[in-house]
Amino acid sequence: MQGEDKAWIEYCDKFYEVYDELNYSSPLQSSIMRASHKLVEKAYDDKTYFGRVLEVGAGTGEHFQFVRHRFDEYTLTDLDPKILEVAKTKLSCTHDGKVGFEVQTGNRLVYSDNTFDRLVATHVLEHIYQPHLVIKEWCRVLKQGGVLSVLIPTDPGVAWRLGRHLGPRKNAIAQGIAYDYVMAREHVNSCNNLIAILRHYFPKSKEAWWPLPIPSIDLNLFFAFHATVN
Repeated sequence: MQGEDKAWIEYCDKFYEVYDELNYSSPLQSSIMRASHKLVEKAYDDKTYFGRVLEVGAGTGEHFQFVRHRFDEYTLTDLDPKILEVAKTKLSCTHDGKVGFEVQTGNRLVYSDNTFDRLVATHVLEHIYQPHLVIKEWCRVLKQGGVLSVLIPTDPGVAWRLGRHLGPRKNAIAQGIAYDYVMAREHVNSCNNLIAILRHYFPKSKEAWWPLPIPSIDLNLFFAFHATVN
């Protein structure tokens, strides 16, 4: 079992080393992925202000470039230090030292209660076991009135499966990566279940879908959710 776990870690390292290439290699695929990040930030503009912002599972820092609101401090965190180094290389010279980078696990944050004004998690919640407990942990570090912003793919919806088949799956297989196996182990939560959990905890929230303004998992690729923590 230990040998299998080691092989899996090595396999994941290979997968995430080429993650950006798999998801942003073609103009079409790149525009789709960027649209998902724009969807989350559409709710806020440069007139909006959040003092301290925490991004969980920031990966290579792709989401940050779409943040339009003002802030005093923006901290990007990720479990993988190698991936976070990529983000640091991309973004460390931006915003006059207001951007920080810390290795953190998304389900157990080291920060005190009531620390942040906004928490952002894009393409993260579908990967985490016991998402209901993780959401509570995220809310713990948010101040009263703070905002939780979540983006998830509509997996296993029809549109999402078709898009993956024609894009990243094809690219991954060409590089010798068993894409279906990786996704089976990585996407441990379905969009249906995550949406139900989020709606249960935050009945008064803002939702957005892409590419259609129709609340349908099968017709869309992404779902964005904003909730105010009381």
